[in-house]
Order: sequence, then C-alpha cells, then structure tokens
Amino acid sequence: MIRASCHCGAVVVEADSLPATVTSCNCSICRRIAGLWAYYTRSQARLVAGHDALAAYVWGDGMMERYYCRHCGCTTHWESVEKNADSRFAINVRCLSPEELAPLKVRHFDGADTWQYLD
Repeated sequence: MIRASCHCGAVVVEADSLPATVTSCNCSICRRIAGLWAYYTRSQARLVAGHDALAAYVWGDGMMERYYCRHCGCTTHWESVEKNADSRFAINVRCLSPEELAPLKVRHFDGADTWQYLD
C-alpha cells in the first residue's frame, strides 16, 4: 500500500500498491503543476482524509476532476467525473517521499500534441 499526502497533510490518498510505471505528461495543466501520475481504478485507490480540504478543477472536455488542497495548494490526485469502481483515479506521486518515488520508472506522455507515449 502507498499513502500520499499534500504538503500540510490535510489531504491523504492511498492505493493498494505502487505501479510499475508513472507518467509525466506535457499537457497544458500537467506541465504547470509538474504532476507525475500513477494510474489506478477507484477500486484500487481512494481518498482517505481531507474531503473538506479539497477543491476541484474541471476543464477541457470535463471528463476529469483535478483535486488540490485548499490549505497548501498541492495537487494530490485526479478522478474521472464518472464515479464507479472501474473509473480512473490517478495519484500525483510527487506527494510521496523521495525514497518511495526513486525506484519508479517514468514514462513520458505527449498530452500536448500526439496523445502517445514518447518512449
């Protein structure tokens, strides 16, 4: 199991395991927030603390909600607008400790143009 939190600790998300890879995306929002994403389904990952501390940002096609802490501003995760066990839930692994993050293989995704992995 992994647990990731925002800077102030108000928001905590967890997942059943570390992923084999994480994704660095260069789309207009991910490059600005420096998100590094571990992808799960809602049955594999969840928000465990901080419901009241969260704010959501929805843009573009309106299919996902990006969540950040209202207190410290850290983006912790995003979820599909559709909420079922198989819908997407992504954790910003930059909210993990450096020791947990170090062994993860980073894949690069061109979300700005081709919508393909670059490696």
